[in-house]
Amino acid sequence: MARISGVDIPKQKRGVIALTYIFGIGRSRAQNILAEAKVDENKKVSDWTDSEIAAIREVVSTFKIEGELRSEVQLNIKRLMDIGCYRGIRHRVGLPLRGQRTKNNSRTRKGKRKTVANKKKATK
Repeated sequence: MARISGVDIPKQKRGVIALTYIFGIGRSRAQNILAEAKVDENKKVSDWTDSEIAAIREVVSTFKIEGELRSEVQLNIKRLMDIGCYRGIRHRVGLPLRGQRTKNNSRTRKGKRKTVANKKKATK
């Protein structure tokens, strides 16, 4: 199993797909990395030579990925919360940030349903 920037990359997958297992690398960036390292993007990871892996590692090291990228994202969210802007407040409260409706959906942001009891009718 190839290990690039602290992530085990699956051997049985094609190079382009395997590189997307690294946080911060998507399909297009993976294609650019393999092109820059002069490795065929359809070649399986198990067929990579040591020199190809070294070339890929060298190209990948130029990007901000994994822990460094995660911490930067967290700092950006913290900054939004500290300045108290709209997006920061939505982050703080745990609601969707980008204008989605919250009446019916948005369960992934709001969490499990919290049942609210009905008011009892007043008896005369």
